[in-house]
Amino acid sequence: MAETERHRHQAGPAIAILRGGTGEHVEDVVAVLVESGIRAIEITTNTPRWREGIAWAVERYGRSATLGVGTVIEPRQLDEAAAAGASFAVSPHTDPAIGERAHERGLGWYPGAATPTEIVRAWRHGARAVKVFPAAQLGGPAFLRQVLAPLDFVDVVPSGGIGVEDAGDYLAAGAVAVGIGSPLVGGALTDGDLDGLRSRAERLVAALGR
Repeated sequence: MAETERHRHQAGPAIAILRGGTGEHVEDVVAVLVESGIRAIEITTNTPRWREGIAWAVERYGRSATLGVGTVIEPRQLDEAAAAGASFAVSPHTDPAIGERAHERGLGWYPGAATPTEIVRAWRHGARAVKVFPAAQLGGPAFLRQVLAPLDFVDVVPSGGIGVEDAGDYLAAGAVAVGIGSPLVGGALTDGDLDGLRSRAERLVAALGR
């Protein structure tokens, strides 16, 4: 099975991005997301207790969800993420040194890129898929469709400004998955609003047909 096919099977069409908050609600948020049908979760390095959050989620839900680390800026963060049990790593930019360390640690690498030149460069550096970022500000599904017309050999995961209601449009434009942060998570990491989170997660899963 090809690498991208494994990615699609494991991660599904949506990657929930957990960023910020106090660290107090990370476990509850992960639990609601997985129970609602989200099968890939990214916890960023600027989220308090991100290492503990990944380790807990892997131990609790590792058989039913794929856990990763986001906002990777330094290669050393991959060592900590791998030790916690992460399966993939996401960056807002493309740094070959991070890619090399990710491969050494056995982590799928999703570097950020915006232009066609950057997207191809990231892919040639060994990305499992390229994080097109910030997707909405770049032009949304229309931008993605235009870029993938000549670059249909690249697997992309758009992220940034994608809402629950328009996530399916990005898949229709050619994305293998979408990354969704605050439009999905809302204030749950700060105020613990799990009911609102559950409602949005269930709507997202239904909209994407999973």
